[in-house]
Amino acid sequence: MVRVALIQSIGAVDPTQGLAHHLELISQAKELGAEIICTQELFKTRYFCNRIDPEFFSWAEDINGPTLQCFMEIAKKLQVVLIGSIFEKRAPGLYHNTAIVVDADGSYLGCYRKAHIPDDPGYFEKYYFAAGDNDFPVFQTRYARIGVLICWDQWFPEAARIAALKGAQIIFYPTAIGWLVEEKMAFGQDQLTAWLTIQRAHAIANGVFVASINRTGVEGDEKSRCIEFWGRSFLVDPFGRIIKQAGEKEEILVGELDFSLIEKTRINWPFLRDRRIDLYEQITRRYFP
Repeated sequence: MVRVALIQSIGAVDPTQGLAHHLELISQAKELGAEIICTQELFKTRYFCNRIDPEFFSWAEDINGPTLQCFMEIAKKLQVVLIGSIFEKRAPGLYHNTAIVVDADGSYLGCYRKAHIPDDPGYFEKYYFAAGDNDFPVFQTRYARIGVLICWDQWFPEAARIAALKGAQIIFYPTAIGWLVEEKMAFGQDQLTAWLTIQRAHAIANGVFVASINRTGVEGDEKSRCIEFWGRSFLVDPFGRIIKQAGEKEEILVGELDFSLIEKTRINWPFLRDRRIDLYEQITRRYFP
């Protein structure tokens, strides 16, 4: 058994304020019994990718920057595993959307750099981020073996399958997803349903727990697209059942995961056993004309 906390929050006006607020929320999550705590995508600030502006590159930090240093300190103090999504400056002109993982003894286990980078109205991420190249790592923490994918990755079954094959018991998805305000009435419910469905499908197809952490609040101004982030962070078990789901406001969602369900589910639905890996070479092709 492990207790997981998902921190669903509102974007801050600057990184320093956002980090300080989340350190408080992490302490609160620990008081609620959490052992693994995960933040939303780019948690320290507003979702700046809803406009193209070179000034936002000043918010990026080295992998060993202030976020990691603070996380290592508080993880050791509270004896919790922390997952944090940052805007990483890897080298001059090379930036990533990156998740860092810190174990409960304060040690840095590594990072995952977002592999699938969207470029949609209001989500101009290709302007800011290069695609990651570190091959869907899985991290052995004190409390669980975890995979970490980020937002747009959640629409790709290949990434979830690889994490499961590498032994992940939980796949975490730090996320920033919502409605363009002008589209909500026409497409809102269908978009939300699709988002829930694809991640429940990952849990079922791979026999793993899925934890999706979204931001909340309305972000946008005269210079950027206005997005209403819908919150609704949730935990799903290996059978696709929603264990717990947040509402639309700032919230610390805490749920208990029973890892014995992984074995029970995979025995009854042995998808990993019945895979025909001898027939799947074609999946590496871009397209079949």
